[in-house]
Amino acid sequence: MQERYRADHVGSLLRPPELLEARQAADAERLRSLEDGHILRVLDKQKELGFTIFTDGELRRLNFMSDFTDAVEGFDFGDEVARAWQAGKPKDTRVSKVAGIVTSKLRQARRLTGYELSFLKEHCPGAIKMTLPSATQFPAISFKWGISDEVYKDPSALLWDIVEIMKTELAALSTEGVSYIQIDAPRYSYYIDPKWREWTRAEMKIEPDELFEESIRADNACFEAARREGLTLAMHLCRGNNRSHWYAEGGYDAIAEKLFSTMQVDRFLLEYDDARSGTFEPLRFIPQGKTVVLGLISSKRPELENPDDLIQRIEEASRYVPIENLALSPQCGFASTMEGNLLTEDQHWAKLRLVAETARRVWG
Repeated sequence: MQERYRADHVGSLLRPPELLEARQAADAERLRSLEDGHILRVLDKQKELGFTIFTDGELRRLNFMSDFTDAVEGFDFGDEVARAWQAGKPKDTRVSKVAGIVTSKLRQARRLTGYELSFLKEHCPGAIKMTLPSATQFPAISFKWGISDEVYKDPSALLWDIVEIMKTELAALSTEGVSYIQIDAPRYSYYIDPKWREWTRAEMKIEPDELFEESIRADNACFEAARREGLTLAMHLCRGNNRSHWYAEGGYDAIAEKLFSTMQVDRFLLEYDDARSGTFEPLRFIPQGKTVVLGLISSKRPELENPDDLIQRIEEASRYVPIENLALSPQCGFASTMEGNLLTEDQHWAKLRLVAETARRVWG
C-alpha cells in the first residue's frame, strides 16, 4: 500500500548564489563539495518542517531534465528550439533555451540519477523521492526538422528510443530503495491550450490528439517498468515554470477523462494555484483510490497564501475526490531551471512550511 504523503513538494528548490557561481566557474571539485553541503542542509530543513518524503532539491541539475541530457549523448546545445514564456501579460514574453537538439543517435553514457541516489541513500533522513523528466518532454523540444530527422525519421521514433532509456532507469530505481518516483510531464499542457495545439500541428507535424494518445502509451511503458509493491509512482502536470514565467493556460477539462483514467500512476500532482488552471470539476475523472496532490500554493510568487483559503479550496476539491485521497503541495518546483523563480530562499521555505502546517490541520 502506498503512503499518502499529505505534505508534498514537486522537487526542485532554489539554488544558493554560491552554488550558481561555482557552476559558472566550472570548478568541478568545489561544485561537488558545495552541492553535498547544501543538499544536507535542505534535507535537514525538510525534516524540520515536518515532511516525510525527501528530495535533494535537484541541486545537482542545470534544470529539471538535465539528469537525462547530462547522461545521454546525442544532444547539441548550440542550436536549440526556442520557447516564448509569459508572465501573465501578452507583451511580457521572452525566449528560453533549456534543452539541446538531437543531432545523433542517442547513447546513454552513464546512469541518469546514479550519484544523486547514492548520496541520498547515505544521508536522507526518511523516504526518498526521485524526480525525472517524462520521455514525452524531448520530442517537443529536442527534435528539429532538417536536423534530427537525419537520425530519427520523426518525433515518434525519437520518443520511443528515449522510452527505452527511461524504462531502464526507472526499473533500476524501483529496486534501489526509492520510495517515490515522480515523472515531470509539462508537455500535456500542449493539449489544453489552443495555441500549443496549433504549434504541434505546424512545428511537430503531427495531430495533437494523436500525440496525446502516444504520449500516454509512452509514459505508461515507463511506469510499468518501475511498478513494484509499496513504491509510489506519480506524475506532475504543469503549464511551464521558468523564472516565474509560464507558457500554457487552460483547465484540465480537455484531457482529464483520458489521462486520469488511463495513466498508470498512484498519484497526480496538479497545478491549481491560479485561474489559468481552471476548476476542480475535471477531478471527477480521477479513479477511485488514486491520490490528487493539489498544487494550491504558488512557487512563482513570493506572497504567502492564506491557510484558511487553502483549507476552503481543499474542501471544494473534496466534492470530486474524497478528502482522504487528497494531499497538498506547491503547484510546481521552485527552480525548474537552476536560476530559480523570483522569490528568496526564506520565502520559498515559508511556502513549504505553509504546505506542511496546512496538511497537518486538514489531515492530522
